[in-house]
Parts: sequence; structure tokens; C-alpha cells
Amino acid sequence: MFSQKWRHLFALSCTVLAANVAAASEQKLTLDDAVKKALVSDDPYLNEPAERARAFQDKAVADGQLPDPKVRIAFANWPTNSFSYSQEPMTQLQLGVSQAFPRGATRQLKREKQEVQAEMLRQHEALRRLEVVRDTRLAWLDLYFWQASVERVNQSRQAIAELISVTQSTFATGKNKSQDIFRAQMELALLDDKLIDIAQKSDVANAALVRRFGGGLSVEAIGHPALKHPATASVTKELLMQHPTVTVKRISVDVAEKDISIAGEQYKPSWAVTAGYGARGGDRADFASVGITMDIPLFTKNRQDRRLAAAKRSRQAQQLSLNSVLMDLERRVMTTHAVWSRTSERIKLYQQVVRERAKETSEASLASYQSGVTDFPELIRARLAELDIELKLLRLKRERLKAQAELLYLEGEGDA
Repeated sequence: MFSQKWRHLFALSCTVLAANVAAASEQKLTLDDAVKKALVSDDPYLNEPAERARAFQDKAVADGQLPDPKVRIAFANWPTNSFSYSQEPMTQLQLGVSQAFPRGATRQLKREKQEVQAEMLRQHEALRRLEVVRDTRLAWLDLYFWQASVERVNQSRQAIAELISVTQSTFATGKNKSQDIFRAQMELALLDDKLIDIAQKSDVANAALVRRFGGGLSVEAIGHPALKHPATASVTKELLMQHPTVTVKRISVDVAEKDISIAGEQYKPSWAVTAGYGARGGDRADFASVGITMDIPLFTKNRQDRRLAAAKRSRQAQQLSLNSVLMDLERRVMTTHAVWSRTSERIKLYQQVVRERAKETSEASLASYQSGVTDFPELIRARLAELDIELKLLRLKRERLKAQAELLYLEGEGDA
């Protein structure tokens, strides 16, 4: 059985080994590096539309072809009393071939429809790339914020720990009350709880970020987060017409137009060519036949008319969906731009006024406490208020950058 000393050394070795493994699996990434890594990953979310586009392209080729010809082989008029091939003059060994031709330009229209759908999927792929860029930026900004918050809270924790040390020494001389020490220790415990909460949220942000990489590694967000300056709201609204979201919807309208054209072709007859050859025995002449068959769409009220009406309604529904998407995107531009601009004003206020006043208040409280004018709880409140303002400023910066990332997404900017 291990002695206490050896057990301690073994536990220490395991801790060091675990720390080394964690450090080896941790990857330091700037914002641009994270985006580039996400765009070259094997994420199924990115790769699925391309596969579906290729599937529609193959369908387009198939839908443009004629139906397979049909072959008919028959034994006609065979005598049942002798089963002789040459006994009766009408006995034949028949071979026939038929080829059907769909109505009007149906084949060409179906091929064009599949090609349009393939293009829609390619635009969907572009849309997903924009989404991956935006989501990666948002996750990285969350992670950066929580990691920066840890640093701020640790600084405040160290300051309060020093206050505890000072308070304990002065308490021994009878200059402070025991509740001052208890209050400081309680605030220290609350900061420890805040650190645990931040660690939890940091883990969630890390999981959202590495989801785009297809791995289980841990990421440290490094470097100053910087994004391209967004365009004005009016310019961004103009750029919406080229956004993949709008393009996908516009192509959906084109697909519905093809369905209308296909439904219109159903008023035309479909037809087929048949050719047959009948071989007879007993030196009798063989028979040959050629024919054309077609259907005549006379009763169109409950079939062709209904299908055409349904296709037109579907097209109108797609147009309404396109208009709705445009209105929603324009609303997002206006609201996000308002968040970005107003948050910028708040950051300026916090940097130039609020943070300086909080720092001055904290320093004044410390001086007053040392002079015996201010009590210990007031000093703690001033310290914690300074921390809250620093964390608030970090949150505002994150909100502005996240709004900026959303505006760049709406502009269609998807480069790292």
C-alpha cells in the first residue's frame, strides 16, 4: 500500500500529465484563422448542397431523354389441335417495337426545371458558407469575451484577497470588525462562483466553435477581434437583392414557372409509333405493320385545368415567400444597424466617462477606508462596481462585434 508521500506524488504526476494533454489538444486561433478553418472543414452542413446539386444535374440529363422503347413478342393464332406453325394461314410469330413521345416540350421543360433546381442548390451552398462564416465569428466572439472576463474577475479577486489579508491583520489589532472579514470572504466566494459560471459559458462557446471544425479540441481565442466596417443601412438593403437567401427564393419562383409551363404542355396529345412484323410458316407471305397512337385530352376540367391552376397558385405562393424574405431581411438590416450604432455610442460613454468615474470612486473609497472615514462594505461595493463596469464594457464590445458580423452576413461578405 502506498504511503501518504507516494500517493501525493502520484496524484501530482497525474495532474501534470492531464495538464500536458489538455495543453497539447488546445489550439490558439485568431478570428480569421477560425473562419478559414471552418470553411475548409469536412462539415456535412457545407458539403450537402453540392451533392444535392449534382443529383439534380444527373436528373436533368435523365429527364431530357425519351422513354425506353417497348418490345412485343407474341405467338398469334396458334392452332390448339396440333400446335403446328404451318397448319393455319393466320398463325404468326409476331415481333413488335413501339416508341412513346411525351406531350409537347415536356422533356425539355423537365430538364430545364432540374437544371434550375441544381442552380438553386448551388446558391444554397453559397448561403451556407455565409452562415458558417457568421456562426463561427459569433462563437469565437463569445469565447473571446468569456476568456477575457476570466482575466478581469481574477484581477478583482486578487484585489479582494489582498483586502482580506489587510483586514485580518487590522482585526488582530482591534481596528476592524469580524463581519468585515466575513463580508470579504463572502464576496470572494461569490467571485469564485462567477468564475465557475464563466467557465461553463466558455465551454459552451468552445463547443459551438469546434462544431465547425469537426473535432473535439479546445480553442483559445487570441488576437484583437477586428471585422470589416459594415456599409450603411441603405447600401446593405441594396445588396440584399444579391444575397443567396434572396437568390434561392427567386430561383424557387423560376422553378414554379417551369411547373406552369409543364402543366400547359399537358393540353397537347402524347403519341407513340409502333412497328410490327409477323412471320408465317408454309411458304406464306409475312405481315408487316406500322401505326401511330395518341391520346386526345378532351376532358380537361378536372385534370389539366386543375394542374395548371395549382401550378399558378404555387408560383404565386413562391413570389409571396420571396417578398416576405426581402421584408424580413430589410427589417434585420435596420434593427441590427441600430444595435451596432447605438452600442458604439454606449461603448464610447463607458470608455470616456463611466469607467473613469468608477476607477476614481474605487480609489477614493480606498483612501477613505484607510483614513477611517468609509466602512469596509462601501470599499467592497466600489471594487465590485468597478468590476461590473469592466465586464459590462466587454459585453458591449461583444454585442457591437456580433451586430457587425450579422451586418457583414447580410451584405453577403463571407471571406475570412
